[in-house]
Amino acid sequence: MCHTTTGTPPSSDDMSPDKSPTAAVNVEEPLFLPPLNFSMVDHGIFRSGFPDTPNFPFLETLGIRSIIYLCAEPYPEANMQFINANKIRLFHLGIEGSKEPYVNIPEDTIRRALEVLLDESNRPLLIHCKRGKHRTGCLVGCLRKLQNWCLASIFEEYQRFAADKARVSDQRFMEVFDVSQTPCSISLSRETRDFSR
Repeated sequence: MCHTTTGTPPSSDDMSPDKSPTAAVNVEEPLFLPPLNFSMVDHGIFRSGFPDTPNFPFLETLGIRSIIYLCAEPYPEANMQFINANKIRLFHLGIEGSKEPYVNIPEDTIRRALEVLLDESNRPLLIHCKRGKHRTGCLVGCLRKLQNWCLASIFEEYQRFAADKARVSDQRFMEVFDVSQTPCSISLSRETRDFSR
């Protein structure tokens, strides 16, 4: 049912933005843009592709304490300024980027990265390589083995981030990676334990 009211229409003075109760307030809000392939891995552990300047405000909201950087190239100056300004510890564990069939993932580098990753004093922590697919995917896959995930779940997560760039050699590396040779304690969030089943 439609109701109509009678009376004097509002004057132009009454319609001014200052007096209108529904006038929109134009406030500049910061834009929080996550890096490419950003995701939470576990409590205090995140993964992504290479963060760029537009991603820095978003990373600040996470309170990142450490970064594991898996590319062989030096960290760019803008990124160094960001981590220095925010007192973030950088673990540069470079792995050469390569394409199949010449993929070589050094096991000792992955083990070192796992030690950093599992040390709770380094968290919140961000793992990243260039695109957040292969090197990052292999490290996260090895973490999942430590967390007793089945291979099907490990591969599904890897493929979700690698998409059509998934590599059989990366999956083979994760499959044969011997977690018993990684002497470190594991602290799991409840959500991760439940999800891994």
